[in-house]
Amino acid sequence: MILKLLLIFITFLILVELGLRSFFGFGNALLYLADPEIGYILAPNQQVSRLGKDIYINQYSMRSSTVTAKPNQGVYRILLLGDSIANSGWWTDQKETISALLERQIKLDPEQKIEVLNASANSWGPRNQLAYLKKFGNFQADMIILLSNTDDLFAAPPTSLVVGVDVNYPALKPPLAIIDLLNKQLNANKEIPGLAEVYAEKGDRVGINLAAIQEIQQIAKEQQIKFIQAITPLRRQVVENQTRDYEKKAITRLEKLAQSENFLLVDFLPYFQQYINPKELYRDTIHINAEGNLLVTETLSKLISN
Repeated sequence: MILKLLLIFITFLILVELGLRSFFGFGNALLYLADPEIGYILAPNQQVSRLGKDIYINQYSMRSSTVTAKPNQGVYRILLLGDSIANSGWWTDQKETISALLERQIKLDPEQKIEVLNASANSWGPRNQLAYLKKFGNFQADMIILLSNTDDLFAAPPTSLVVGVDVNYPALKPPLAIIDLLNKQLNANKEIPGLAEVYAEKGDRVGINLAAIQEIQQIAKEQQIKFIQAITPLRRQVVENQTRDYEKKAITRLEKLAQSENFLLVDFLPYFQQYINPKELYRDTIHINAEGNLLVTETLSKLISN
């Protein structure tokens, strides 16, 4: 009797394990690498599936397919730098990311192929993106798009403390999908030593991040690369019309920087507010969903094509 119950229990565990792997993608999470300058990057050359959504990470830790160091002849290359908005997260299939949509929607010369490289990671801020650009280069892009959200203007400095400690930034694959699920449930709010001090950075954090944006723009300018800064709003800014005073001041400073340096700034707040039901553009308080990706893509595509 005990043996029979044991066999039933083992069979149940096997079925749960297979189900978690096959249908939910547990046990095969995206892995991260610590980096002294960037803080962290997605480990290169990964292919995983989470909840039926395909995710590819190429040899340069981009959410893009394998690319060459420089574009092929006749290719118009765009380097998209960003955070989780550009990366689109595990909830978005590779072909529905903003970079993939841009490749299909931008219309320039009929004979010209568009290639959009997606250099992004969750919670990256301007300083992470600048460090990535300095380490990997601009890939001889014709245009750089820096896609931020309002919170990025207040982003903390790059840190590697989360890698292999925070459940959202694993460094190793768990031995079992069941362990992966339990780890996410039990350690979701695990305190990470030293992280509070990083987030408590003093001084003019907005000014520091604006300086990083300006340096990215200057790198583009020196290499004669077109530069666009785009910024998406938080859901409360759109749905509840709640942009806090400190956010307004930060965005005003970004606008003044764009004017003084003469680069294009695309603020998506008015575009989102004009949408019939703007709540439908978001999957949570920060991240936009597939509809949000389409709106961002259509707006940028028109600007670039024109």
